[in-house]
Amino acid sequence: MLKLYGFPLSNYYNKVKLALLEKGVPFEEVLVHWGVEGKEGKSPLGKVPYIETEDGFLCESQVILDYIEARWPTPALVPADPWQAAKVRELITYCDLHVELCARQLYPQAFFGGSLPEKFTERVRGDLARKLEAFASVAQFAPYAAGDEFTMADCAVYVSLPLAALASKLVYGEDLVAAAGIDWKGYVKLIEQRPSAQKVAADRKADQARAMAANKAKAQ
Repeated sequence: MLKLYGFPLSNYYNKVKLALLEKGVPFEEVLVHWGVEGKEGKSPLGKVPYIETEDGFLCESQVILDYIEARWPTPALVPADPWQAAKVRELITYCDLHVELCARQLYPQAFFGGSLPEKFTERVRGDLARKLEAFASVAQFAPYAAGDEFTMADCAVYVSLPLAALASKLVYGEDLVAAAGIDWKGYVKLIEQRPSAQKVAADRKADQARAMAANKAKAQ
């Protein structure tokens, strides 16, 4: 059975988990955190998620999704048409590499109690606003991220776009995703009608409670 390594608070872990649940692929979850087991070659940079297959280990969320799509093609999460398939992957690239990685610079202050220099956060603000505008130009939300059907793009957008919105709200007092004209809350409500997303959301909340309890115990 395929094994998925990581933890449910990780958006990239949930990106892969959502795809597996959508496809009905049997898998086992193995809880590991940042930097764990990297020296063993399972994930050379110690990043999550990574998976264990009958052929060995594989890391990087998008590589894993492409493997899953090739290994279990039904139900398809990528359109059969080459152009439409490329547009789905284009949207994932804008979400992961441009929006999420830019917003991630705010996470230390937004989510982990850190403090970032104002000059730094203002630079990130301008960059994030620009990248959200670009993202909005390639996303469709009609009603799904890449059109009228649930695709691999939704596995990426559902788990990352709300983080960008929340991080910007906590750091700047303004939701930059909504300011870019993206109704992300309506989109999340749509996706969470799906049992797969409900499972991901419930497990994420449970892991958040676990993490908070662990941090409280350490502080005592």
